[in-house]
Amino acid sequence: MSKLKNLIAGLAGAVALNILHETLKKQSDNVPRVDLLGEDAMQRTLNYFGGNIDHKETLYNATLAGDIVGNTLYYSIIGAGNAKYLWPKVLFVGLSAGIGAVKLPKPMGLDETPVAKNDQVKFLTVGYYLFGAVVTGLVVKMISKSS
Repeated sequence: MSKLKNLIAGLAGAVALNILHETLKKQSDNVPRVDLLGEDAMQRTLNYFGGNIDHKETLYNATLAGDIVGNTLYYSIIGAGNAKYLWPKVLFVGLSAGIGAVKLPKPMGLDETPVAKNDQVKFLTVGYYLFGAVVTGLVVKMISKSS
């Protein structure tokens, strides 16, 4: 599959992940807040380089854009290589992203609470990233059939 098609599939997964997150974050206090983790990472990175985003909405928008770009690129690897390994790649990529989102914030000096405050939130965090990978895999499969 071409790189452009992989990016399109990755974008579908990244957008699906963000729609899921944005929808559910308003439903309960006991769901992942990946946006808050991303904002923390964005501010710390900017601070390291002497910058800062003071306006809350600007920080949110910058983080969301970075999240979509980063996840698009990450999920796009699902379509690369041999198509017979599509679903194992979906599982590996989705679980790796989700487990990384839960386990890496603390060692990176970030507040892990938004994605790891209890077992339910941890489980859902992993599930969100797995969901994005599954959507990517489905789009890869759909694009491959139409080519």
